[in-house]
Amino acid sequence: MNRQVMLQALASQGDQPWDVCIIGGGATGLGVAVDAASRGFSTLLLEQYDFAKGTSSRSTKLVHGGVRYLQQGNIKLVMEALQERGILRRNAPHLVKDQSFIVPNYKWWEGPYYGLGLKVYDWMSGRLGLGPSRLLSREETLELAPTLDAEGLRGGVLYHDGQFDDARLAISLAMTAASQGGVLLNYCEVSGLVKAGEKVTGVAVYDKISGTPFSVNAKVVINATGIFTDTVLQMDEPGSEPIMAPSQGVHIVLDKHFLPGEAAILVPHTDDGRVLFAVPWHDKIIIGTTDTPVQEVTAEPRALPQEIDFILQQISRYLTKPPSRADIRSVFAGLRPLVKRSGRRTAELSRDHLISVSASGLITVTGGKWTTYRRMAEDTVNTAVARAGLPERPCRTAELMIHGGGEAFAGGRELDFHAPLYYYGSDMPSIQSLAAADTSLGQLLHTRLPYIKAEIIWAAREELCMTVEDALSRRTRALLLDAAAAVECAPLVAELLARELGRDGVWQEEQVLAFKELARGYQV
Repeated sequence: MNRQVMLQALASQGDQPWDVCIIGGGATGLGVAVDAASRGFSTLLLEQYDFAKGTSSRSTKLVHGGVRYLQQGNIKLVMEALQERGILRRNAPHLVKDQSFIVPNYKWWEGPYYGLGLKVYDWMSGRLGLGPSRLLSREETLELAPTLDAEGLRGGVLYHDGQFDDARLAISLAMTAASQGGVLLNYCEVSGLVKAGEKVTGVAVYDKISGTPFSVNAKVVINATGIFTDTVLQMDEPGSEPIMAPSQGVHIVLDKHFLPGEAAILVPHTDDGRVLFAVPWHDKIIIGTTDTPVQEVTAEPRALPQEIDFILQQISRYLTKPPSRADIRSVFAGLRPLVKRSGRRTAELSRDHLISVSASGLITVTGGKWTTYRRMAEDTVNTAVARAGLPERPCRTAELMIHGGGEAFAGGRELDFHAPLYYYGSDMPSIQSLAAADTSLGQLLHTRLPYIKAEIIWAAREELCMTVEDALSRRTRALLLDAAAAVECAPLVAELLARELGRDGVWQEEQVLAFKELARGYQV
C-alpha cells in the first residue's frame, strides 16, 4: 500500500459514486472493506487516525469463543465465535496460533465443574477445534506453569484457544482489501455527511496529512467507527439518542519470567465478576482485563491507578512472585464499543453486533469483537446490498486468505512463532532482503526490543505508516511491549521515516516530542 497510489485512485474516481464508502479503519471497518472489495464493489475506506488506532489494537490478543459468554449462557455468540476462530486460524496462519490455557483449581469442585464446561466448549468448536481439553494433576499443572502458587493447588484444566497480534492483523486486512481493489486512507477524517434531500449520498473529508478538504459520493455509507459510533450518528441525526455504553479495559505487560513456558493462565472469576487472563505474547506476558464504565470517549484512553492496582492484586493471588508496579513494562487501555442496554452493568453487556439503517440510508454496525469481525462484515455488506440496490454477489471471505498467509507454511512445515519477522508471513523474505541489501537495516531498534530497522522501512513503503506512533505502536508493537524502550528509540525511528517520507528535521523533532508525550500514558 502506498498513499500516493491510493490518492491517485481516489482522484481517478472523480464524481463517480463509490459502491461502498466505509467510515472507520478498525477491525470492523477493515473487515467490511475486505468483504466489499472482494465481491467486486468499488470500495473506499476512510480512517481519521491510523488503522486500528483505537480499540482494535488494545485487545487481550485472543481469538476465542468466549468462555465468559458460555458461563452467561450466550450459546449463539459462543458457537459463532468458535466457528469464526477456526476460519481466521485457517485464513491467517501467520498471525493466529493455538494457545493452551490452564484454569488452576484450588477447590475440590473446580476440576469437574470447569472440566465439564470446557468439554462443552470443545464440542461446540467441532471440526474447527484447536485441541481437546483435559484435566491436569497438581504435578502436571506446575510443570506447565511453574510460577503458579502451589499452596492449596489441586490441579487444573487445560484447554485451547487462539492467540494473535491484533494490530498486525489489521494491517494485513488493509493490505488484503487493497489487493482486491479497495482504496484505503488513514488520516482522512470524515467531517460530515453529504445528503441529497434526506438521503446520505456521500461524505465530506479532511486529509490531515496534506491539509486538503474534499468530498466523495457513494451509493451507500457505512458507519463502522466503533467507540465513535455516536459521533457519526449525530452527523446524521443531530440530537439522536446515544446507543453506545463504552467500557474501559486495561492490560499490563510484564517480563516473561513471571509466567515462563508456553501456557497461558485463565482466572475464571475475579472480584468484579470478570475473567482474568495472563497470556504469553511476543516474549512478554499480557495480563488483563478490567471493566470500568466511562462517560468520555477518547482516542487515547488512560489506565486509572485503581485499575492497575486491581490487576496486580488479582494476579498476585496466583503467582509465587507477586508483580509490583516497578515490574510493569507497559500498560494500555482500550474502550469496548458495547451497545447500550438500560440498567445493565457493562460486564454483562453482550458482544453481539448490531446493524441498523437510519432513515437517511446510513448503515451503522457496532458491537461485536475481533474474533467475529468477518461475520460482522458479511452481515453488513449483505445489508448494504439489500438497501442500496447493489448487485447480488456472494461473500468470499470464508475462503479468502488474508495478506501474508499464503506462504506462511513453507514446504509444509508449521510456522515458527518464535522466529523473527514471523508475523509478516509471505512478506518476510522481502524484509529480509532489505536487511541483506543494507546490513545496517538488520540492526535492532533497541536492545530490549525484537524489531529491526528494515521493518520501519517496510512499514513506510508498504503499510501506510505515516508517524513514529504508527511505527512503534502498530506496525511494530514496541510501545506495548516496553514503553521506555520505545521512547528511547523514537529518534532513530523518526530519522528512518523521514528519509522514506521526505520529511525534514523539524518534522522529526515534532514526531519525537509527540510520541514521548503519548508514551507517558503507557508508563507507570
